[in-house]
Order: sequence, then C-alpha cells, then structure tokens
Amino acid sequence: MLPRSRTMPSRIHHSVVEEQHDIKHYLQVEVQPKAQNESEATNTPPDYSKCFDDDGRLKRTGTFWTATSHIITAVIGSGVLSLAWAIAQLGWVAGPTVLVLFAYVNLYTSNLLAECYRSGDLVTGQRNYTYMEAVKAHLGGWKVKLCGWIQYLNLFGVAIGYTIAASVSMMAIKRSNCFHKSGGKDPCHMSSNGYMISFGIAEVIFSQIPNFSHIGWLSIAAAIMSFTYSSVALGLGIGKVAEHERFDGSLLGISIGTVTHAGTVTGMQKIWRTLQALGAIAFAYSYSVILIEIQDTVKSPPAEYTTMKKATLFSITVTTVFYLLCGCFGYAAFGDLSPGNLLTGFGFYNPYWLLDIANLAIVIHLVGAYQVFCQPLFAFVEKWCAQKWPNCNFVTAEYEIPTPFGGAYELNLFRLVWRTIFVALTTLIAMLMPFFNDVVGFLGAMGFWPLTVYFPIDMYISHKKVGRGTSRWLALQIISVACFFVTVAAAVGSIAGVVLDLKTYKPFKTSY
Repeated sequence: MLPRSRTMPSRIHHSVVEEQHDIKHYLQVEVQPKAQNESEATNTPPDYSKCFDDDGRLKRTGTFWTATSHIITAVIGSGVLSLAWAIAQLGWVAGPTVLVLFAYVNLYTSNLLAECYRSGDLVTGQRNYTYMEAVKAHLGGWKVKLCGWIQYLNLFGVAIGYTIAASVSMMAIKRSNCFHKSGGKDPCHMSSNGYMISFGIAEVIFSQIPNFSHIGWLSIAAAIMSFTYSSVALGLGIGKVAEHERFDGSLLGISIGTVTHAGTVTGMQKIWRTLQALGAIAFAYSYSVILIEIQDTVKSPPAEYTTMKKATLFSITVTTVFYLLCGCFGYAAFGDLSPGNLLTGFGFYNPYWLLDIANLAIVIHLVGAYQVFCQPLFAFVEKWCAQKWPNCNFVTAEYEIPTPFGGAYELNLFRLVWRTIFVALTTLIAMLMPFFNDVVGFLGAMGFWPLTVYFPIDMYISHKKVGRGTSRWLALQIISVACFFVTVAAAVGSIAGVVLDLKTYKPFKTSY
C-alpha cells in the first residue's frame, strides 16, 4: 500500500488557472502553471478542458436523472409513512391543503437556491460547492456560522431519525414472521437495540464511500426502493378502503375524546397533535439542506441551475402525488386511528409477505438515504481537518488497496476512524431516544424554516440585488415570516410529544 497525497486540483476561473496549495483534497492531478498574462492564460493544453471543469476539478458527470434520483432518495424517506397520521390530525380539508402548500414552498425556494450555486453569473460565476459556501459567498458574516450549525445539526438529526425508522421496519419483518409462525399466539415482543446496531454496522461500511459523486448507484437503488414501499402502502390502503366500501375520517381531523393507543385525546393534545403534524409534513419534504451538494455533481452544459430546476420540478411533483395518495388513502383506511407508521397499521396477515417486502425496501432505502444526507457533513469535517493539519499523514494520506474486481480502493485512516465514530454516536443516541413520530416532527421543524426558506430567500435577494421595500422583496419576506411561525408551532408540538414520551420511557429498554 502506498500513501498518496490528496492535493486539491487548481481552479480555472475566467481562463486563468489559480494554484491552490493551502488545502488537500481527494485527487492528485497535474497542476497547470499559473498564467503570467492574458495571452498565456489562453494557451492551456487542448485536452485539459475535456478532463476538468472550469474550476479545475475533474469533469462532473451528473445528469437530470442522477440529480432526480438523489432528490427522490432524500425526499421520499420514512416521512411518507407518517403522512396518514399527519392528515388524520388535520382532517380532509387542512391535511391535503397543507401538503400541497409545503410542496409549493419547497419547489419555489429550491429554485431560488439553485440560482445561488454560482456567485455572480449563473453560467460562468464561481462555484459554491456546499450549502454553507453559498451562504458565505452571498451573505457572509455571522450567518455563515449560524447556517453551518443548523445545517450540520440537522443532518446529524436526520441520521438519528433514519436509524430509528430502519430499526422499526426490521422489527416489523421479524414480528410478522413470528406472528405467522405462531398463529398469533406469541405476542412477539422484542427490543429495538439489536436492529439499530445492525443498521449502524451496515452504515459504517457504506460510510467509507469517499464522497457524494461515488454514491450515484446507491442513490438510484434507494429511489427505486422508496417507490416500492410507497406503492405497497398505497395499494394496501386502497384495498382496505375497497373492503370497507367507504372513506373513514372527518373534515377537521381527529376528534376530542377519541380513544387511541396513547389514551383519550384531550383538547390540549388535539392542539399538540396538529402542530406535530405540521412538523411531520415539513420533514417529508426536507432536502434543501443538500441541494447545493447535489447540484455540484451535475455536468454542464446546459447550465447546472437549469438541470437542477427541471430535476426539482419533476421530483417534487412525483413525490407530492405519491404523498397525497399514500396519506389520503391511509387516512381513508384507518380514519382517526391512522398509525404513525402506515405499514404497521395493516397487521401481520394482510398479506404478511407483502409487508415484509415493503419493510425490507424501507431498510434498503434508508441505507442509501443515510449516505445522501451524511456525505456533506463527512466532507465538511474532512476538509476542515485537512486545512487544519495539512502535513498530518493520518488526516491527508491515502493508501491504495487492490480490490478483487480490479482497480484499487483509496483508504484514508482519518475517514475510517471519524466516520465510524459518527455512525456509532448516531446509533447510540437513536437507542436512547427511539421516538419515531416525535423525532420526525422535531427534525422537520428544526430544518424547515432556516434551511428551506430563510437562507435561500436571503441569498436570492442578495444575489439578484432585490431592492428593499419593492413588491418582490415584500412577497419574499411574507413567505419567510409565515414559514417561521409554522416552524415554531411544529417545534413546540414535537417537543410536547417528546415530553409525554419521556414519562413512560426507560433508556435502552424500548421494546415493541
């Protein structure tokens, strides 16, 4: 094994090659000499642009379809399974309406954010590789640090939420087979801890994938799985509605006095549940936090923002249709007693093998979605450490290990150690706080307003130089303020739910 330097390739900006020796990155390339004058700057080798983009990095290969798969993998997550419960809290009128409004807000602000990928000109301006770099380029100051803390805490929280969701699905598979084998005589109670640890071990392995550009295949597989389990949930919901020959539910959602597995719904609980439902719907659309990172994988021409806008429109349209179908048919099937995880509401005999397939698809999808959300956080920490300790081989050196299928895997010791610690920590916290619905609602609330609305709108205003007090500026501010109040309300509802859960909770002793 030979250690290898990870020197970042030089950037080419406006035909001038700028050397960068201060930070180390992933690939060692031949650095072109810095141009001394305008004529020399245009005499770069003719094949140089065929291998590298305008920033000196290797040619990006992402397309409309890979961007779409990344978005669908990020958007259609475990949140889709809680939508029937969310609509049950809001009712037939407010439920679908709120779902569509969240979709529109996400589509609109995502398009604003896509135009902030490059500073200055949309086609030739300097690239921003991460969400935080975009905030730094367009806003700067204290907002950069604030954005970084919110973004990476949100990604950390999503990893915890996905670990909880994966363990629930793995246990559902085990319990359905246990019920089927015992004929329903065995209650099949079990702990979630072992399943969370199993998911964590899998993520330790997949976390060694070097960066975002290498997980396209995993993202596509995860996107296919998301459609698989969503389709099963939709089909079972339609089947249950057809069996009853009627639609359950009410116009205003769950009624006060309804007896659920958690007890009788009081007036105050009705309020908390409604607010928590807003957070669950917000979480179901949370992907803006990684939009810039996805856009940085897209090749050009056409301009990256053009491809990204098309991918965003297609992805959000498809997911919204799926969300409406799954949420509405789930509510129609179960009414006020819609479960927090739609697939768990069909029991274990209807038919159990189909539910096993759906739950297995959820687990596979969450394995990929975990990586889609965590790769930006991995990259940030590794880049910061490479800047901090550029001469430390533990941080920067890579060792080539031959693989059985040809080629070589580039092992970095720091990447191996730090990513393993990260996965272990998220798994431990998931075992401590396995409250699926409440965690989902809180994560949605925590990331929705600042990352999906506030920063994209502020960056767009700065980028396009929208004048203060103009009609466009006022319209953007109204959207931001309205979404802020929704975020506060959803966060309050989710925190109230966690407080209720803690009253009957014992660490590491959660069983189903």
